Amino acid sequence: MTVRPIRIIGDPVLRTACTPVTSFDRELQRLVDDLMGTLLGAPGRAGVAAPQIGVDAQVFVYDADGHRGHMINPSIELSDDTQDDDEGCLSIPGLYFPTRRAMHATVRGVDRHGEPLTISGSGFLARALQHETDHLRGRLYVDTLQGQIRRQALREIRAGRFDSPTSRR
Repeated sequence: MTVRPIRIIGDPVLRTACTPVTSFDRELQRLVDDLMGTLLGAPGRAGVAAPQIGVDAQVFVYDADGHRGHMINPSIELSDDTQDDDEGCLSIPGLYFPTRRAMHATVRGVDRHGEPLTISGSGFLARALQHETDHLRGRLYVDTLQGQIRRQALREIRAGRFDSPTSRR
């Protein structure tokens, strides 16, 4: 497992929908391992998606609410009830904003061997699953913000008011 550098907002890979995984080979195994190494390489991380380390593949890893794992080629189902809580992103380090998310999420995809995989969660786990799935679609959490909070987030991003990339390894 290798801890890989995190791509920062402004990198086009973060705004591009990822390609589905079709080969369950040694390269994919290394990607999942590197994603997990990157996730566990610093405290307080809840998930890392492939584009955050510069890879065009529908893969993410997560570690939230006592659940740790990976997901490949996910589809997501969301509940109608919502939660509001602060959310941040490794690709926009140091900025946190109240973000509305579904209270419950179910993600279906496959594991590193191509076997069907389902993870369901509520609260923080549901938030993490939604956040990582969004990354694979080329979306960042700030894209979900509205009104004054969105304007504030965009001002701070444009001003570069987030932690330096060298502080996040």
